[in-house]
Amino acid sequence: MSVRSAAPRLPEVQEETGYSEHPPRMGFFTDTSICIGCKACEVACKEWNRLPPDPPFQLTGLSFDNTEQLSASTWRHVAFIEQRKPVRRPSAGEQTSDHRWLMASDVCKHCTDAACLDVCPTGSLFRTEFGTVVVQADICNGCGYCVSACPYGVIDKRESDGLAWKCTLCYDRIGEGMVPACAKACPTESIQYGELSDLLDRATARVQTLHREGVTDARLYGHDPDDGVRGNGAFFLLLDEPEVYGLPPAPKDTTRDLPAMWRHMALAALTVAAGIITAFAAGR
Repeated sequence: MSVRSAAPRLPEVQEETGYSEHPPRMGFFTDTSICIGCKACEVACKEWNRLPPDPPFQLTGLSFDNTEQLSASTWRHVAFIEQRKPVRRPSAGEQTSDHRWLMASDVCKHCTDAACLDVCPTGSLFRTEFGTVVVQADICNGCGYCVSACPYGVIDKRESDGLAWKCTLCYDRIGEGMVPACAKACPTESIQYGELSDLLDRATARVQTLHREGVTDARLYGHDPDDGVRGNGAFFLLLDEPEVYGLPPAPKDTTRDLPAMWRHMALAALTVAAGIITAFAAGR
């Protein structure tokens, strides 16, 4: 399979053009309510993709979080969030703790409207037949446009080679019918991989179950096709506001306003040119 081939359109666009012979869009559903913070996903990701190690004893001050954020060398990041908040269990009918942990495995969102893909001048970033977004390091020129364009701060440049890197959703594995390394290693199935439509049904049912059990803060994040990036290929079940997990509450495709900006710039340039011509004509 050549990664230099033209990037296919997303399934919904293909259906509009009458072309329907494509794999379903694949993605991740991360259920943070059952994440135990074991970091098996981080380790599996690093091992499969041969990523450089992180400092083993780096103290970040963020509980047991030694990686702190996604980076060119960390494509899965497990956040540890300690909260002083009453925890109640409906079955017990009383408060059982005044302290809780929120753990969440973060990853590239593989946006429907992917700004990183739009700004790449070399075509290094491309959309796969599974609807995911992948960086081809062999044609990346290290310009960094994708780094600043990502509304989630996912993409990063590696100091050792100056190239951009991020999660590929294990493109080499799923192309062979295998499960991504992180989902395969997760012992609680907090990370689930599959067809995006099936994952969304599963996630919606899970939220309803949690609400019935009294966990009213449970909500989905990144699944809405009407949000600023038209939904993600990787979405999450959260137990608090997105900001608590370091996620933007209202992500937006950073290239959405570019056409209007170019029109305004063109109009300004024409106005300046007309002024120069008028002044030159008047001088003569």
